[in-house]
Amino acid sequence: MSILMLKPLPLSKPFLVGNERRYVDESIALGKLSGDGPFTKKVRAQLEKDLGARQVLLTTSCTSALELAALLLQDDPKGPDRDEVILPSFTFVSTVNAFLIHGFKPVFCDVRADTGNMDVETVAPLVNGRTRAIVPVHYAGVPCDMGPLLELAKKHDIAVVEDAAQALYSSYDGKYAGTFGTFGCFSFHDTKNFICGEGGAIVVNHEQYAQRAEILREKGTNRSQFLLGHVDKYTWVDLGGSFLSSDLLAAFLLGQLEGRATIGEKRAALYQRYAEGFAPLQEQGLLRMPTVPTGVDCNHHLFFIVVKSLEIRTRLMKQLNDQAISAAFHYPALHTTPMGRRLHDGGQRLPVAEELGDRLLRLPLYCDMTLSDVDRVIDSVAAFYR
Repeated sequence: MSILMLKPLPLSKPFLVGNERRYVDESIALGKLSGDGPFTKKVRAQLEKDLGARQVLLTTSCTSALELAALLLQDDPKGPDRDEVILPSFTFVSTVNAFLIHGFKPVFCDVRADTGNMDVETVAPLVNGRTRAIVPVHYAGVPCDMGPLLELAKKHDIAVVEDAAQALYSSYDGKYAGTFGTFGCFSFHDTKNFICGEGGAIVVNHEQYAQRAEILREKGTNRSQFLLGHVDKYTWVDLGGSFLSSDLLAAFLLGQLEGRATIGEKRAALYQRYAEGFAPLQEQGLLRMPTVPTGVDCNHHLFFIVVKSLEIRTRLMKQLNDQAISAAFHYPALHTTPMGRRLHDGGQRLPVAEELGDRLLRLPLYCDMTLSDVDRVIDSVAAFYR
């Protein structure tokens, strides 16, 4: 069949679940489109309730949420020498850039082969007197092994900043990703489960940072306190940036969050179909599927396979793309990139991150997919191995 006749299957696709358009129209009618309007307040309240979080602040992106966390960590009572952050090499560049741009030195650790998440055993040897924070990334919506990581952080009085960009409503031992560490950061980019085009949020889990987070987010002013009536005027009190997301985007996002159950059910069914369909190929040792550890409830953000070599991935990716099935690698191991090599001490290998960078292949997963679409992807991969 000609590729022109095949239904294209993209990696991801925005999905409207309910009231998004109605709320956007209401926002326009209200005439309050900038940050911290009525829909921002509703989304904050919704997320704080859903996650059981102390404080949620909407931002322009997950990157800006991570930057806000970095700014909040700059003032360290133990001194300015604690300038290192430990993060996985297998992640998106924003995880690193957010800290690098604010004066922190990134230190790369390796990841686990089964989940792609930070390998805590490779973190411990990197901790020293300069370590300010550990930044776990909840890859593919599967939370990291937070128990040992939090024990390590507590032992050395180190902050934990969760990059939970992909993991909204995923949980570990019954607690939501993003609510374990000092801060948790989420994304609402239109490739994520819950979207508003571009957007993010920071969860502030420690009371000591709550007031300053509001100030830094609002250009270094105490405007938020003024709007709440806590002060009779607002002024410039600290450094800061413009991290506020538009209320128009919050209106769209509220409709998405209200459809949480529908979105979760659709993604879970597609993920399960992939898992069942690829099980025979995994049993034959031809590929490896994602692992969801015991005690973890994931949000089924994406589905991937890990093949035997870079050469196989390249050929399989081409075959799928030639059949109008979008397939792509995800991240290169950052310590192997031109920028990463400048930052990575001694050129130490991180073998699992390198393996996933070369051998992991992402497959389409979005709410508008049908089970037949998933079967088509499975059949195409199976045909490759015949």
